[in-house]
Amino acid sequence: MTHRNPTPVGCLLGPTASGKTAAALAFAARHPVEIISVDSALVYREMDIGTAKPTAGERAQVPHHLIDIVDPADAYSAAEFRTDTLRLVGEITARGRMPLLVGGTMLYYKALTQGLNDLPAANPEVRAALDADALRDGWPALHARLAVVDAVTAARLAPNDSQRIQRALEVFMLTGQPMSSLLVAPARSDEALQPWRFVPVALEPSDRSVLHERIARRFDAMLAAGFIDEVERLRGRGDLNPAMPSMRCVGYRQAWEYLDGAVDFATMRDKGVFATRQLCKRQLTWLRAMPERVIVDCCDADAVGNAMRALEGVGFE
Repeated sequence: MTHRNPTPVGCLLGPTASGKTAAALAFAARHPVEIISVDSALVYREMDIGTAKPTAGERAQVPHHLIDIVDPADAYSAAEFRTDTLRLVGEITARGRMPLLVGGTMLYYKALTQGLNDLPAANPEVRAALDADALRDGWPALHARLAVVDAVTAARLAPNDSQRIQRALEVFMLTGQPMSSLLVAPARSDEALQPWRFVPVALEPSDRSVLHERIARRFDAMLAAGFIDEVERLRGRGDLNPAMPSMRCVGYRQAWEYLDGAVDFATMRDKGVFATRQLCKRQLTWLRAMPERVIVDCCDADAVGNAMRALEGVGFE
């Protein structure tokens, strides 16, 4: 079945600290919206401060979905996000309300809108072997190994980006092909996408230094709000470790390292801010590869109003 007039779905995207939550809540105050989170950190329960999760009060203002749905000991994939989001968009629309996608995990958005490539699932044995190699040789050595078999992927990764280096090496070890070549292969799609037209509205900085300052202020506010205590409670569970996807989230890795005694507080703070800036840079790179997006300057004094007007112009029916 072909849908001649797919229903538009607004997607408020942007890097960390760009003001997505404020704009989404302002839009929801005027429209019958339900928010679907596009954020790989917000899926985890017990991780509230370090993920800048919407507060209970904010979540009471408008229904939120795909927040607090996974235990930190478990994983949540882009494929699961795609399945859940397509289901939720249908359910929300059937209730006569507007789905609004909000977040900054661009891999999730790409999986939703472009389908999924046939990449292999995670393999615990391969990952354990890579972790052992990294413990012995260090992640920069594994980054160098990746450069030999997949120079394209290695060129866009920092030498200590353990999560992505591990995944790229894992894909090569399981398939014998570079992940970069698999990602340019045609993606699988299906009819589930056809009823919808996802329209990205991107909050992006005209002056990146403004966003960097916001990132530093927000990280300091997280620390003041008890972020280290939050990570200490997670460590105290006894079933988590820094190699898990949840604990690889920006900030949590650095706090775990501090609680291990590997760095002092000031170093942890600086590394956390730097890692968040690097995340911001990656998010902006993803956004720049989306020529169809509507750009809103998140540094503008009326960024919230501009984002609302952009979303209203998406063409909701």
